Amino acid sequence: MSAIIDKIKDNSIRIGLSFVVLLFFVGHAAEWLRIGFIDQMENIAYDKRLLWTMPKTVDDRIVIIDIDEASLTAEGQWPWGRDKLSQFVELLFEEYEIAIVGFDIVFAEPDDSSGLKVLERLAAEDLKSNAMFRAQLQVLRPELDYDGRFAETIQKYPVILGYYFNFVLPGQVAAKIGQLPAPTFVKGAFKGKRIEFQDAHGYGANIAQLQSSALGAGHFNPDTDPDGVIRRVPMLIQYEGAVHASLSLEMVRHLLGSHEIKPRFEKPLFGGKGYPGLEWLQVGDKLVPVDKHVRTLVPYRGEKGSFPYVSATDVLHGAADKSILKGATVLVGTTAPGLLDLRSTPVAESYPGVEIHANLISGMIDGTVKQLPAYTLGAEVLLLIVFGLVMAIVVPILSPLAATIVTAGLLLLYAGFNLLVWSGANFVLPVASGVMMLLTMFMLNMSYGYFIETRGKRQITGLFGQYIPPELVDEMADHPMDYSLEAESRDLTVMFSDVRGFTTLSEGLSPKELAELMNQFLTPMTRIIHEQRGTIDKYMGDAIMAFWGAPIEDHDHARHALDAGMQMLERLNEVNKQFVARGWPEIQIGIGINSGMMSVGNMGSEFRMAYTVLGDAVNLGSRLEGLTKGYGVWLIVSESTKDAVPEYAYREIDRVRVKGKDKPVVIYQPLCLAEDIDKHWKDELKLYREALRLYRAQEWDTAEMNLLNLQRTSRSPGLYKVYVERVAQYRAHPPEPDWDGVFTHTSK
Repeated sequence: MSAIIDKIKDNSIRIGLSFVVLLFFVGHAAEWLRIGFIDQMENIAYDKRLLWTMPKTVDDRIVIIDIDEASLTAEGQWPWGRDKLSQFVELLFEEYEIAIVGFDIVFAEPDDSSGLKVLERLAAEDLKSNAMFRAQLQVLRPELDYDGRFAETIQKYPVILGYYFNFVLPGQVAAKIGQLPAPTFVKGAFKGKRIEFQDAHGYGANIAQLQSSALGAGHFNPDTDPDGVIRRVPMLIQYEGAVHASLSLEMVRHLLGSHEIKPRFEKPLFGGKGYPGLEWLQVGDKLVPVDKHVRTLVPYRGEKGSFPYVSATDVLHGAADKSILKGATVLVGTTAPGLLDLRSTPVAESYPGVEIHANLISGMIDGTVKQLPAYTLGAEVLLLIVFGLVMAIVVPILSPLAATIVTAGLLLLYAGFNLLVWSGANFVLPVASGVMMLLTMFMLNMSYGYFIETRGKRQITGLFGQYIPPELVDEMADHPMDYSLEAESRDLTVMFSDVRGFTTLSEGLSPKELAELMNQFLTPMTRIIHEQRGTIDKYMGDAIMAFWGAPIEDHDHARHALDAGMQMLERLNEVNKQFVARGWPEIQIGIGINSGMMSVGNMGSEFRMAYTVLGDAVNLGSRLEGLTKGYGVWLIVSESTKDAVPEYAYREIDRVRVKGKDKPVVIYQPLCLAEDIDKHWKDELKLYREALRLYRAQEWDTAEMNLLNLQRTSRSPGLYKVYVERVAQYRAHPPEPDWDGVFTHTSK
């Protein structure tokens, strides 16, 4: 627990910034401040969910009679005479036997196309003395009174008319045309309820003669979001205190045989004082969910054509399919572009307005309208707080990978819960705010971590970049505080590598060629050291000094150093081939490796400091490199390195006392991995061990014979030549009787 608290303290800045993000999004959800971009994203998210889940089936219970281009071509431009509309309505009910018809059209002006007004003016003025004319006019008046004929027709059948409300800016005057129907709720019906109705300023309604004859009427005002898309329609609009129902709601009321629409008030799951509580409108046994502005989300079934379409001219001429219309709920509207009733919706950019009402009627009857009550605000705030707190506290203390996994899990959980209530409970919860909050917190944490990591990496690079490869710099940057230049004692492995005969080699090359040759040699050698996690201490002309185990702790430092030495020798063969091809001399190197306790850190003077290693173990590594030439081998390791890397097969070189050290050491030549050693080497090593025993027992003749045989058959005979010469010397000048087999070297 204390470790977690420490991590929280270490990441307090990131946690604090995450809380700022949380407050920002909670403020948006609680409507303390409103961010347009989040609303735009929410609309997009709503549209995507709708498109993914809508049934995409055709509802043949509702039929749209379309005043389309074909109808306008056949019957003439709109508006048509109401004598034709009277015939149209009568055909729908008598010939096609529909159940009810609603007009997504307003008849706001009288129809004078019959010429009746002209005839009446003549009868009153120029022909007022012509009794025959006036008598004939009385006979013709019913026939020529198109509005009267249409009113008589719609009075006989269940016809619902449409109209619209006007909303204007302060200072503007709203038109008031026609006669409004009786309100659904009279003024004062919602007294004491804080319901945010849309308040209209004017209207465009049907003429009184038609309105009084119709079964009912409803407004067809959509509610257009700021992006111009229609996602919801107000079920009730308030005008001068009275409240009026929509066209779709009125049609459903009459379809269900209901005499009234009942408001249903509920107690909120979340929400505070002043919650209006109006969540439903009850029509018969159906409940229509509404939001805080008494709007209903349009339950789009699919793209245009989710309901059967019949051309109006086919109805007038008896060419429509009676099986489609019989018993159907009919909506009369238009898809003709010139009549301007095409709307932008989530399912299409150009969508017939009449089909919006059809979707609403279908959804109300089937109970598929999504719920978006006013208390959704409280639910959104609660979800943001819960997920935001988890994100703000947990993610900053995790590694980048773990933080990514947790964030992905929270995103999936948030979106999954949202889809669950969308599909399972038919409930709409905002999703964009939560997703954006989680992503913002994640990017903030990653960005902050990146910049802090970058700063740490710059510090590490500044301290160690000249010594270690970029890969190790990246590794150290994860925990920059764990590394410093302060001197300390560690168990390390050091390597010295030197070019043999460098002076002679350099005499045959120009300075430019020599520099290029050394670059071509040192680059692959350094790359190998870096690949084996080594630290370059320094270049000394033709020599390389490197060590393993610092600044990054490496428990396999001896193995990595030995692997590097073996690979350097192997890579040198390829380098020499390239040198020969360019006319350069081949080069040979000697390598010495030793493991032990060393002092490592930034050392030097006030004029110049360097990250290096010091100590007896370092000096021994340098001496081992110097011994390689004398023993005719390329690589020598100390006994401590051999013991640390048992995976290799070794040939014992000698027991020596190097210059500057009194204690003797055993030195070895690594041959290959023990599992790869062949029979030839196994046999040779067996004979060699016996020769060494004889040599140290001062049995010179037998030892010499064995060594000469080894010299003739070995793939690396230089060592045996050294021993043959030494035997000859000891035979002539025997060592002390208590000689321990150690050879003392007097040079470096």
